[in-house]
Amino acid sequence: MEVLNTQIAKREDKQLLVITHLSQYLDYVTGFGGLIVPLVLWLTCKDKVHNMDAHGKAVVNFQLSLIAYICIGIPCILLLGLGFLIIGFAVVLGLIMPGINAIKASNGEDPSYFGSFKFIS
Repeated sequence: MEVLNTQIAKREDKQLLVITHLSQYLDYVTGFGGLIVPLVLWLTCKDKVHNMDAHGKAVVNFQLSLIAYICIGIPCILLLGLGFLIIGFAVVLGLIMPGINAIKASNGEDPSYFGSFKFIS
């Protein structure tokens, strides 16, 4: 017996993509949900929702980049206060970029996070 169709039809769900981006704001409310919730959404829906794989990877990479900025910035506070600039940069990025990319997701565009390292490709 031969399998002819191995592709599973993915559904278009822009609202779930927007929720994935906006769930990063949980960091400012709970302190820890901004990485966990998008990670769970990405892992559970990447094979079911169109473009979830790209958006989920972008969100997780961005959150890991923010964590890296904070981890680098804390010791740099001792170096003439340079760490305050790095942490400030991370906070500003963490406030602005999820909103911009949520709007992009609602318009059907690909995500682009400024200052994000590519941990997951």
